[in-house]
Amino acid sequence: MSDDQALTGPGTQTRRTLLTGVGAVGAAVVLAACGSDDDGGSGSDAPTSAGPAVPSTGDAGGGDRQNAQSLASTADIPVGGGKVLAAEGVVITQPSPGQFKGFDPICTHQRCPVSNVDAGTINCTCHFSKFSIEDGSVKAGPATKPLPPKPVKVVGDQISFA
Repeated sequence: MSDDQALTGPGTQTRRTLLTGVGAVGAAVVLAACGSDDDGGSGSDAPTSAGPAVPSTGDAGGGDRQNAQSLASTADIPVGGGKVLAAEGVVITQPSPGQFKGFDPICTHQRCPVSNVDAGTINCTCHFSKFSIEDGSVKAGPATKPLPPKPVKVVGDQISFA
């Protein structure tokens, strides 16, 4: 018996009819899921509220948490060395005791992220450029431009962006 032949008896169908029905139901579900979000999915024409407006700077307490956020403790940054804080977008160094400097963590040669601070230099392992921990100047190429400074400040034993 082929798929096009109808079976006789109550409640019987061909496989093709069954698959066509299942396909139609599946298509309806997919199309319903892809419906317009113009009404926010509520089915009503009433506007929805996203809640109270939040200022784009500072915080509800009146402070500025980004500038107050600690990047590292002074104990985390060795004298004569430093630390790459890639997620925070900064390299912090301590060229001499109590003196902390911040630099952009992206090498000026071909925009690779610098990888470490060792032996008094900030190092990029992509092409082996080296930068001074004191002022970001180039100590070894192929980079020809210094790392841009990023101002940092120390409050107590915490280092944050200035």
